[in-house]
Amino acid sequence: MNSPLTRIRQGALIFALTLLLAVFGYRISGCHLLDAIYMVVITVFGVGYGEMCPVRTPWMKVFTMGVIVAGTSSAVYIVGGFLQMVTEGEIQQALGVRRMAQGIGTLRGHTIICGFGRIGQILARRLTEANIPFVVIDNDAERIAIAETFGYLVKLGDASDEEVLRSVGIHHAQVLATVLPRDAINVFITLTARELNENLRILARGELPSTEKKLRLAGADRVILPSSISAQRMADMITHPATLDFLDQDDGRSSLNELLAQVDIQVDEVRILPQSSLVDVTIGDIEVRGQGTFIIVALQRADGTTLTHPKQDVRLQQGDTLIVMGHRGDLPKLVSRYLISSKRRWKNRER
Repeated sequence: MNSPLTRIRQGALIFALTLLLAVFGYRISGCHLLDAIYMVVITVFGVGYGEMCPVRTPWMKVFTMGVIVAGTSSAVYIVGGFLQMVTEGEIQQALGVRRMAQGIGTLRGHTIICGFGRIGQILARRLTEANIPFVVIDNDAERIAIAETFGYLVKLGDASDEEVLRSVGIHHAQVLATVLPRDAINVFITLTARELNENLRILARGELPSTEKKLRLAGADRVILPSSISAQRMADMITHPATLDFLDQDDGRSSLNELLAQVDIQVDEVRILPQSSLVDVTIGDIEVRGQGTFIIVALQRADGTTLTHPKQDVRLQQGDTLIVMGHRGDLPKLVSRYLISSKRRWKNRER
């Protein structure tokens, strides 16, 4: 089947040739040029106000019928091309929406980005680089079209609408980041999202410092103030220029972890699972067992509370997360040592 544009071009060419040949035929029969054009128009479009050129001879009657059939057929062919273009566009759009819905429906533990402005685009790019699944919500069709060109999963709609959030799998999502430029909308989205998923980790953007408290009351786990971050960044450029130049080397593409990896050091996280042998173990005991091969930088409790450089007598609980810095490979060895010892303890208990 020809494409819609091909059909339109072919139909327009046949229609134009029909008009030219018809004018030429009526001119041969003795009509003046204007009368011939008038005759062609009222014949092809079926108006029939009256014959300016008498159709008396058999060949003129046959010629006029041919003009009617050719002109009408080519016009219908052109209209059919336009209809095909509209229909195929709608079908492709419907299929695209269906594929998008199916892709979103398979997501688990994903991130929802509310807003695809400047910050949303940067966030989406970083998540793509980290191979973290996400879906973008925005009520601007142009921004959604831009997101689709990058191959992102998208949803056109209001992120504060419960149905829109449900359609992007908020009950199965792990993180929601609302980065819209208006604080009031971010507060409302946070409230709605927290109501739909109590376990969801919510990151919210705030323009005004006074909004931070409102966002936290609404249910946000973390509030990011771009203006404060920018000001702190500029202050660091003034007070610690050499350090920032080092961290920003390679055009800013190297993360801190990548730089540490160059000297065989990394920052990592250890999740304390319910059956982990690290439960009820003290920070001091872990560091002693580690024999100085790593440093416990922070401890994040299950309720989200973070203890920076926790004291030696602090005991670990299930759901906690250890943030450690040390030589690459030492941390897995430490965890393995505890797991092996725990298996031995379990076997002794069974005996």
